[in-house]
Amino acid sequence: MGLSLRGASKQSNSERYSIAVVTVKEGLFPQIRRYLEPTFRAVLASTEEQIRVVVQDAGTHGLVFDLDSIGQGSADGIEVLEEIRKLREDLVLLAITESTSSEISLKASQAGADEFCPAPVDFAQLRDVLLGAIEKRALQLEGRWLLCQAESRSAFCGLIGGSEAMQKVYNAIRAVADSDASVLLRGESGVGKELIAQAIVHSGNRAENPFVCLNCSALPETLMEAELFGYEKGAFTGADSAKPGLVETAHGGTLFLDEITTLGHPLQAKLLRVLQDRSVQRLGGRTSRKMDFRLITATNDDLEDLVRTGRFREDLYYRIHVVPILVPPLRDREGDVPLLVEHFLRIYCTSNKKPVKQLQPEVMQILEDYPWPGNVRELENVVQRMVVMNDGPVIAAHHLPQQLLYSSAASQEAILIPEEGVDFDSEIERIQIAYLNAALRRTGGRKSAAAHLLRIDRQRMKYLCRKLGLGETS
Repeated sequence: MGLSLRGASKQSNSERYSIAVVTVKEGLFPQIRRYLEPTFRAVLASTEEQIRVVVQDAGTHGLVFDLDSIGQGSADGIEVLEEIRKLREDLVLLAITESTSSEISLKASQAGADEFCPAPVDFAQLRDVLLGAIEKRALQLEGRWLLCQAESRSAFCGLIGGSEAMQKVYNAIRAVADSDASVLLRGESGVGKELIAQAIVHSGNRAENPFVCLNCSALPETLMEAELFGYEKGAFTGADSAKPGLVETAHGGTLFLDEITTLGHPLQAKLLRVLQDRSVQRLGGRTSRKMDFRLITATNDDLEDLVRTGRFREDLYYRIHVVPILVPPLRDREGDVPLLVEHFLRIYCTSNKKPVKQLQPEVMQILEDYPWPGNVRELENVVQRMVVMNDGPVIAAHHLPQQLLYSSAASQEAILIPEEGVDFDSEIERIQIAYLNAALRRTGGRKSAAAHLLRIDRQRMKYLCRKLGLGETS
């Protein structure tokens, strides 16, 4: 870097933060140090080796970086600044320069500078800016640490949730993990039943063995039989070679059958025979193969009702219903929405190469108020949408889908009356037009029928249509 040593003085141990000043300008370091005391302990870094040492020192809280002291000027300084930011995400970087170029501050910010002070430097202001930036970064890091701690207490084998309802699920997983007993996962669509199945496998003694998943509603009955039990060469048209079924593939491991209630009675009977004999016979085959597998099934249907009405075999019901685990809907998992939101935010911000976004307080309140009929899957989709469709660093209430806004009491003020205010008359007119158009579409353009649907008299209907230009009278 072509820097020369200018010396450094030892400071008192009573200062709160450790700062390194990167500069080769004679007299600049003593000035900065005088203004930083006693809040900061300042050291000078004026060679490449000294800079490397202070950057690698975890005790260094921030750098005052003189861009003009590197190479041929501020442009070279910005390159080094960018390298430092890649090495230390937690380090507060404050850039200073004598350059008058209007682009320098932007380039410094893009390179990773937290703050920028152009010449002539106001040293008292520099101290206050530096203190504010370091304390802000400390709060961010503390927040991340607390979140990680919360997640570590509220996570289990990839599952996120610290609610009492989820703790019961975790306890059930631990209890059955090493058992070979059949497990039936029950819960609404989108609650994460496949994730629960994976957690059972990963916690048990079959973790290193095959984990085979099949959605029983994904294929028609004829193909499902071949997929599940396999077939021999020539068993049917197109069977040019033998193929093992998923039951065989799961030998030694676990077979997970999702939406098991969609299997027809013939397949239910064949599956029952496999479970009773622990052997499988391929389509077109004459011999059976002994199988060792653990069965986990899942459904969102009322199995008992299906058994009563004859749509599901009672004997198969008792075979799969050895250990039932009820997976709670998201609306019953108090306190889990914020954890899941932060989890999905980090996933989708990272995958889309965006900084982790912040949520305005009312946004989280709206998310917690919403009943989430689609459960965790719906929440994940909403978070992904907010990340992809919003380039700003903050997610506000107006970024949320409409169905969330209209269903949440917490959203009414934030949405109906945003910070910039609304044109009340135009908003009311927009709502009137939406209802009138919907009623007219429903009734095929017949205004009398539309008026009845909206519970208004025909004369008022005709008046509103004329006023808003919604078509001819009928």
